[in-house]
Parts: sequence; C-alpha cells; structure tokens
Amino acid sequence: MARTTPPRPFDIAEVFPELHEHRGTTTRLHPRTGTPAIADSSIGGPLLWPADEPWPMCTDGDEHHVDTLLRPAVVRRSREIHAKANASSWSALTDEERAELPETRFSEPEELIHQPVPLIPVAQLYRRDIPDFIGPDDTDLLQVLWCPLGHVDEDQAPRLRLVWRRTAEIGRPLPAAPEPAVVEEDYLPNPCVVHPEQFVDYRYHEVLPKALQARIDAWEKETDGPGYSVWSVVPGWKVGGFPSWRMTGPGTMTCETCDTEMNLLFTVGWGEWDEAGHWRPIEDPADLADPLTDVVIGRGFDWYVFYCPVSFDHPHATVMQ
Repeated sequence: MARTTPPRPFDIAEVFPELHEHRGTTTRLHPRTGTPAIADSSIGGPLLWPADEPWPMCTDGDEHHVDTLLRPAVVRRSREIHAKANASSWSALTDEERAELPETRFSEPEELIHQPVPLIPVAQLYRRDIPDFIGPDDTDLLQVLWCPLGHVDEDQAPRLRLVWRRTAEIGRPLPAAPEPAVVEEDYLPNPCVVHPEQFVDYRYHEVLPKALQARIDAWEKETDGPGYSVWSVVPGWKVGGFPSWRMTGPGTMTCETCDTEMNLLFTVGWGEWDEAGHWRPIEDPADLADPLTDVVIGRGFDWYVFYCPVSFDHPHATVMQ
C-alpha cells in the first residue's frame, strides 16, 4: 500500500514567493514492518552484499559506550511479545511469554564488546525506487550500515558506514549477514519495507533570511494555526531535503577534507508525525504507533547524515537534532 502525505493546508510559497529559493524535494521512506528481500529497498532488511566481500566489523572495544547489552534474538522476541500485549492485553500473555522478557536491569557481559562486532543493515536504497537518490552517477544502490553499539566519539550514537554500489557488478550474493553477539536495543531496526514518496521540503525557519523570518512570524500570528514551522521541514526517515535545527539553532556542516558546506543525504527519523498527527499519511490509522522502526537515537532525536557535494569519497558527517 502506498503512503500519501496529507496536503499542506496552504501553499506557503504562494504567500511568500521568496521561498522558491529555499525549497527542494525529499523522498519520504515511510518504513513499515515487513519482510523485505535483498532485491528490495528497505530499512533494517537484508543487503545485496557480494559473497566475496568481507562483511564490515567494528573493533572499537573500549570506545563503545555501553548501556544495556542484549542479544538480537532477545530484542526481536521481546518486541513480538510486547506487540501481542498491545494488540490484546498484558493478561493475555502466557507465563512462558512473560518469562522470556529480560529483567529490567539485565545486560549481557560487557566483555562481549571487545570482540569484533559485525555492522548491521540500516537501509538499502535502490536508485529505481528513490526519486531523490543521491550517489555517484554510475551507482544504483546505497547501503547504510552501523555498529549497533553507542560510540563515545559519536555522542553515544552508532558508528555509521555508507556503501554505494553498481548492482550489475555484484556476482553471487552473501546468503546471510553475520549477526553481532549483542546490540543496544534502540539501534536494532525492525525489518521494514519502504513506501517512497517524493514531497516538497522547505528550509528550517531560522535558516531563512531574517526579514523573511519576521514576515512569516507575523503571518503565523494572524492565521493562528499550524504554520510554516510545522509544515516546512519534512520529518521522519527520508533521502535528501533539508534538516531541522530544532535543538541547536541554525547551523551548517562543513566537509573536513575540503571545507565545503555539506548537503543532507539521509535522515534517521525519530517519528513521522507529532501528537496532533501532522504528516501522518492518510492511509495510516490514527492508533498506529510511532516510531515504526523501533530505532531511537539519543533521547528521541532525528539523526542527519551529510555528504560532501565535491566528492562522495570525502567523509560523511552526522548530527543529532
């Protein structure tokens, strides 16, 4: 089923024509729990990975930030049990199901972080599916992986890896990816199919010229309703578009190699809509829980991944907002 963003209640660019210089497009991914295959674009699904290419590992050891360590199978089973409880009631669970849930303070031994940790699939995006696909011109696949443990030098977020590929050059695919011994639960995505939808994105309010900000502010007071601040930056998991700077105020990311201002590549979104239901696709029921991937960065931030427009070989950069 496709996912369709409800139309904005106004065309802000008609009210303020200058905004045409501050708009672009983004592709909302709309991840929903499913069973994607290696030939599919997905969040948390299997990757089309060459069998003769080593799987990436994290060997940071003590540089990991350790909170609660759980085995992936335990995380997945716990989510199944909690989903059943939400669908019926906690009392409907069997004693055996309750016994499968880890105790509140339980954590696997910390020494497990000192062995090589296989990175886990976060996203696989085929150019054919993503109108705003970003990558070298001769590539048609972007794969995003991360270490499922927090890292001290990443503000306790995962360590990320980006891989662009030409699928025509991939021979025999890897049958199955290695699985880490332990993960942080918040960094293990549910396998999700995606429902790409291109939508218009506008720059964050505080990035706009001061005079335009003031006029928009005055207009919002007059209209007394959800205005530019609500309907500008597209939320959720997306490709391209613009970031929100809600936590730090307006900013830019600069390439550490060439000092060029970087552009937004990919967003790991906290949620697709707020309590009022803004941005909720019209096909989704009002009681659908969000976030749908079960990924939580920090205390519930969006996590933005930036790339250098000069060269995709230059290091990417990330920021929480």
